[in-house]
Formats: sequence, structure tokens, C-alpha cells
Amino acid sequence: MRGWVKALLIVFLVLVVMLTTALVGAGWYGVSTVRASYPQLSGELRVPGLVDEVDVIRDERGIPQIYASTLEDLFFAQGYVHAQDRFWEMDVRRHITAGRLSEMFGPSQVSTDAFIRTLGWERIAEQELDLLSERSRRILDAYAAGVNAYLVGRSGRELSLEYSVLALQNPDYRPEPWKPVQSVAWLKALAWDLRGNMEDEIYRSVMSAAVGVEQTEELFPPYPFNRHQPIVTEGTVVAGVFDQNATVGGAVAGPRVAASGGMVAAMARVRAGVNALDGWLAPVGEGIGSNSWAVSGAHTASGKPLLANDPHLAPAMPSLWYQSGLHCLPPTAGAADAEPCNYDVAGWTMAGLPGVFIGHNDRVAWGFTNMGPDVTDLVLHQVTGQTYLLDGVQVPLVEREEVIRVAGGDPVTITVRSTVDGPIISDVADIDTYTAVGADAPVPAPGSMATKEVQPPRGAGYGVALRWTALQPSPTFDAFDLLNTAQNWEDFRQAATKLAVPAQNLLYADVDGHIGYQSPGVIPIRVGYDGKWPIPGWYSRYHWQGTIPFTALPSVFDPPQGWIVTANQAVIGPGYPFFLTDDWAYGSRSQRIVDRIEAVIEAGEEFTPEKMRAIQMDSWNELGAFLAPHLAQLKAPTALTEPDQLQQFQQAQQLLTDWDFTQPRDTGTNAAAAAVFNATWSQMVARMFDAAADTEIIKASGGDRYWQVIQNIWDEPRNSWWDDRTQPGIQDRDTTLQASLAAALVDLQDRQGADPAGWSWGELHQLELVNQTLGSSGIAPIEWLFNRGPYATAGGESIVNATGWTPLNGYGVDWVPSMRQVVDLNDFDNSSWVNLTGASGHAFHANYDDQVQAWLTGEQYPWAFSRSAVEKSGADRLTLLPG
Repeated sequence: MRGWVKALLIVFLVLVVMLTTALVGAGWYGVSTVRASYPQLSGELRVPGLVDEVDVIRDERGIPQIYASTLEDLFFAQGYVHAQDRFWEMDVRRHITAGRLSEMFGPSQVSTDAFIRTLGWERIAEQELDLLSERSRRILDAYAAGVNAYLVGRSGRELSLEYSVLALQNPDYRPEPWKPVQSVAWLKALAWDLRGNMEDEIYRSVMSAAVGVEQTEELFPPYPFNRHQPIVTEGTVVAGVFDQNATVGGAVAGPRVAASGGMVAAMARVRAGVNALDGWLAPVGEGIGSNSWAVSGAHTASGKPLLANDPHLAPAMPSLWYQSGLHCLPPTAGAADAEPCNYDVAGWTMAGLPGVFIGHNDRVAWGFTNMGPDVTDLVLHQVTGQTYLLDGVQVPLVEREEVIRVAGGDPVTITVRSTVDGPIISDVADIDTYTAVGADAPVPAPGSMATKEVQPPRGAGYGVALRWTALQPSPTFDAFDLLNTAQNWEDFRQAATKLAVPAQNLLYADVDGHIGYQSPGVIPIRVGYDGKWPIPGWYSRYHWQGTIPFTALPSVFDPPQGWIVTANQAVIGPGYPFFLTDDWAYGSRSQRIVDRIEAVIEAGEEFTPEKMRAIQMDSWNELGAFLAPHLAQLKAPTALTEPDQLQQFQQAQQLLTDWDFTQPRDTGTNAAAAAVFNATWSQMVARMFDAAADTEIIKASGGDRYWQVIQNIWDEPRNSWWDDRTQPGIQDRDTTLQASLAAALVDLQDRQGADPAGWSWGELHQLELVNQTLGSSGIAPIEWLFNRGPYATAGGESIVNATGWTPLNGYGVDWVPSMRQVVDLNDFDNSSWVNLTGASGHAFHANYDDQVQAWLTGEQYPWAFSRSAVEKSGADRLTLLPG
């Protein structure tokens, strides 16, 4: 017996040693695999392709400032550094824009690739290369050479941890060299994210088929110019040129076009098609926007302008943005013959795209917000065989074949057919969205000039083409070199002339004390329709009648009030003679910023960077200020009969009474009240708006467009929009409000316990940072590797601290201020910035998520710009030497 015990003990000890050895070995291999892609950040590296040495100085957050003597070396180094930190992200992006995701991820991505190939993003980018300036081509070539220099001798886990995971599914995948066209093509993805009102067009169509045109129009009320001021408050077009001091005349509204009952199935499938890209790019919604404002030196403590900006995009891990600086040094003897290098700029870059997207140079600062003009149309075509009808003539379709290579599967060949309006997107396999549009879209469109025209028979359904400004080649990339090196307002506007798509509100400030605003972009002129519904393509009269001349686009320079606010509100009032869009954000964020600025000025105070940062974190809810007092006065529903239910209802109403209408992330009265209010609003949106559509294809954002609806119908308690469509019969306003508040309390109790005082909006409204590719794999250990969170978050939808959420999706954060910056034109080293995540794209690297906590709390980091400040804050120095 003792012998057996001794033998078993020996076996047990051997097994323990073996298991321990295996675990240690696995741990060592795991750590080794994770760290294999961490780049060298200090010392010296010899890199073939450089003319002269380049210094890369990084601060403790891994943010690089690059110093080079030639233009080519500068952008070579930027490509090299981007690849060091973010190559996986770059590799995925170029597969998105080329329609080649199936080569990495297999058959599941064929339909997405087919859609992108049909749009032809990379084909358009190839054409744009030929339109670019010689200098832009040199920048792109140098950048690509730098990326490829980093790729030499590296593969798999040496590039990024994600490749180790990908190898489990696709062991044969190898990254190919970077090409300049892949940088240009990324601008198409950005344009898609910011493409205009297509979502609203779909929403109108589906909702109008459910409740009728007139009732749907109540959900798209006119912009409230009487309460929310536009960006440009004065001026109009005189002799083809916008004059900010001219008197505004009358405006002619475009015709309204209605939908038919057959539109539900059509637009439901339209939305499904758009969803094909939402997983790879950013989902588009009313909350996708930005804040930016500039205050002149007349209102600042320094006497020079301050400029703030925070673009709102879907959260991602890593962040879309990569902070960096590009600085030119005097040429050395070896580089003396090169063209002078004139860059001294820092700010927000995107991996894969040379230059700085948002930021400042040594004289000028700028910010972007989405302007949101309507630059797309869905165009119906009667297709017969290989032809389509245009002005009574059968015109041949333009056809091409695309071969999609598939990892782990056979190649898939698709035929892309195009009309004069653009590619027929209803042909795309596995995306029947646009086919349905062709089957069900109403013709003639009520209210358009086609109402008395003879329409061709629909047959099995019209083909649907996409007319979009981004599918017309333009030298947009030229804008970034001009913007990065602009020295004054005239240079800045010259850069804006090149920024064709996506059209952005451009905010400006300079060291001489000036501030300004310019709207850019290729914006179509429509005649006889306003782009809200699919249009007939068989008449050429529906073609765009040119574009708005740049000189006629709204702008303002040194306005008398001494400040400018752009936050996706209306660009200009209804007197402007050209139609930009009706689908602006409704101005709750922008007006709150205006009110905060005016409050500081009226108090006789002066702006400092700290005051600008405080405004960025403002979480005041305009709808809460209107609606919460009414909710607090409601009688309890008769269905609440238990004493504890009545007490809880009264406690919630007391919280709403004591609420200051802010939405913090912590605990306390305001956090609890914000939880009560938003849970109630979620119930209202579901019962009044989502239930009316009766489909999950469209989702009410619950943003300030709906806030405006509530205010418009408040004095009509029996307006049909107050009806709770989840209940039998027809409910009036107070009945629906009572039911919504009561249901909200049940929801909150299930989530956070029975005591309303302990509820927290931040705990309800959580942010998860999900890796774009592997973060939603469904395999928990892999998701653990790459994802971070959840984090309790302040703010909310249509609030300055714009952490948007969609009621039908729950309370989680759908979009965020993707970064924040405050630029001090008196002293650039006194500027500040913070990213959503961190500089590194390598999981577990110290700079992978090291800015998240600061972002959550509103903290920003010092933004060193001068060489002395950069040297002082430097934590690592890497010198790249000619190889």
C-alpha cells in the first residue's frame, strides 16, 4: 500500500512538474508573441531609402514628433512610424477600400467586397492619382516607401499580434507592399462615413409607408432658426460670390417628395445593404458629427485666439486618430539639392494617410466638423437586357468584371454594370436592399416635377444606381499639403478649394489674431427635386445641374461677435440661394456651446484653455430641461397599486425635480436623475417612434430632431405621435408619459437595484472599445486580447459631450468625441489634446489604451510643439539613418 502511495506521489510530482513547465512555456510563448511586434523606439536604425538622418522623438504616451531635412525623408519617416504602431489597421483599411476583405477573412466577406467593388473606390482613387500635383505624388511615394521599408524582413507576429490570430484561419496570408493609391482610397471610406442624408432618406421612406407622408413630415420639422442659430448668421451670394456683409433675400424651398406603401420592403433592404459596411467602417447616424469653435483674442486672457475641436465618430480600438508632428530641419550638405522642406505641423493623423488631418502648424490652426450636405441620390433605372432607358433611347450599360479572391474558397466573379448616374448597386449579390428599392420605390414621386410625366413600366423592378460626388475623381488629397503648410487665411481658403469630398466645416484661427469659417466641397445643384427620395433616371432633366461654385459657398472672417461655433447645425439661414440640405443636426449642441460662450463674455470673464476644455465636457440635456419638469408633475399610473411601487415612482419624480439636467458618469442626484430621464426617454422612443415603423431596419436616434418633435407637439396632447403603439387602443400624451416612466423604473430596478438614489447614468451608459476585426469574433479569449472596457461614461445624445446612444440598441455608447484638442494661438506649447485610446495599435503595449481614463474624465495632456518643449517631454529618441 505504501508502495502504491509512493508511486502515485512520484507520478503526481512528475505531472505537476510537466504541467508547470508547460504553463511556463506557454506563458513565455504568449508574452513573446504579444511583444514580438513592439517596435524599436530608441537608439539608431539604418533604413535604406533615406537621404539624411531623421529623428523621431516620442513622449511618454508614445506620440512621435518627426524631424527631417527633406520632404521625402519626412514622409518616408511618417510612413515608417505609422507602420511601426498601426500596420494591421492600415492593412485592413486597404482591403476594405479595395474590396479585398475576403482575401484576409474568407467567404463571409464576399458580399461586402462585391459592394465595394461595385462602387469602385480604388478604381476612382487610381484616376485621382493622375489629377494630383507633382508634390502630392512625391509625398505619397515617399510615404509608401517608408511603410515598405518597415515591412522588409518582418511578417506575421512581428508586425502585429492580430496576424498570429489570423494565421489560425488563414495561414497563407502575407501582407503585400504598400501603394500610394491605397492612401488616396482611404478618403473614399471617410467620404462614405460622412456621405450626407441617405439614412434620413431611408427613414422617411420606410416611415411614410407605415404612417403616411404627412405624419412622417412631422418627424422632420423645420430647423429651429429662432432658437438655434446657424454657423453663418449674416450674408448671401452677390454676383456669384458669398458676401458675409450682404443682406439676405428670400429663399425658395425645394419640392417635397412622398413615398408609397410599397416602400417599406424596399427601404428595409436598402438599410440592410448599407449595414454591410457598418461593421468595417463607422455606422452612420444623426449623432455622427463634431464640435468646433474658435474665440478671438478680444475674449481671451492672452489676447490671441483659442480653437477647440472634437470630432464625433464610432468608438474603435485603436482609435481612428494617431497623434504626430512633422517638422522640417534646415537641409544638410547631403540634402542641399532637395526642394526646401516647409513643414512644421502637428496634430491628428490617420494611419495610411500622409500628413496631418486636423491640428496646427507654426501660424495656423484648424478644426473640422461634418457639414453634411446632400451629395448622394438613389436613381431608378428601367433596365432591359444590357441597356437602360434615357430620354426615350435605350443606352448600353457599361460593364466590367471583378474577380474576388477568397481565402479558403474559390474565386467569385461579379459583373458590375453602370449608367450615366453611377454603378447599379441593386445588382450586388447577397445585398438585395437596392433591388427592393427598384421594386417598390414610388413613381412618379409626389411633389416632384415628374408628377405629370409618363413613367416606364416597372416590370420586375427598376435598377437602382448610386449618384455620389465621391465617385467623380477629384484631387482632394492636394488639400492636405496646402492645409498643412498654410500661412494665412488666403492660403487656408486655397486649400479648401481642393477639399471636394467629404465636405467639412472648416474652422480657422491664426497667430495674427484672426478667426474664420469656410464651407468647402463639391455640392450638387438640383432642379425640381430635393434629393429626399429615389428619383427617375429615365429623364436627363434629373441630372445634377452643375455644382455650387466655391466662391458662393458660405464663409465668414473675423465676425463682429468674436467667435464662431460649428457643431453640425445649419450652415446658414433659409435666405441662402442654394440648397445644401434640410437634414442638419437640429442645433442643441451648437446652441449650448453658443450659450456657454456668451455667458462667459456677459460675465466679463476671459477665455482660457481651461474654460474651453470645460465646455467640451458639458453634459447638459436640452430635452431634459424641457421634459423633466413635466414628468415630475405626472400622476402615478393607476396600475401602480403597491406602496413600494408608488414610493419608487415618487422618489424618481423627486430626482427629476432636483436634477440640474447634466449627465455625469459617477453617482449622486444628477447621475440618478439622468438615469431616470434617459430610461424614460428610451421607453418613449420605443413606444412612439420605433413601434410606428414596426421594423428594426430603421431606428429612431432619439436625438435633437426628436426633441424638436416633442416640443412641437407638446400642446397637442392627442396628436397621433403621442400614441403608445405597443398598447391596444390610442393613448394620449400623459398616458404614454406615465407608462414610459413606470416602465423605465422597472428597467432600472432590474439593472441597478430598487433604490432610485443609487442609480447611475454612467453605469448604464457604458463605453466598450472593440477591436475593428477580431474584437467581435465571438471567441472570448480573443476578444479579451484586443478589447477594453466597459467604462462608465458621461454625456449623451445631442449633448456637447456627445457620447451618443440609440434607444433600440440599449444604453451603450454608439459614438463618441473621438479626440479632443484645444489650441492656444498665443503659445502652441500651451495647447492640449487627448485621444480616445492611445498611440499604439499593439495590444498590451503601454500606449495601447493609456489615454482612455483622461478621455473619460475630461483631462487633456500638454501638447508640446516647439523643439525645446518636445525635447523636454521626450521619453524615447529613435534616429533613422540612411541604410
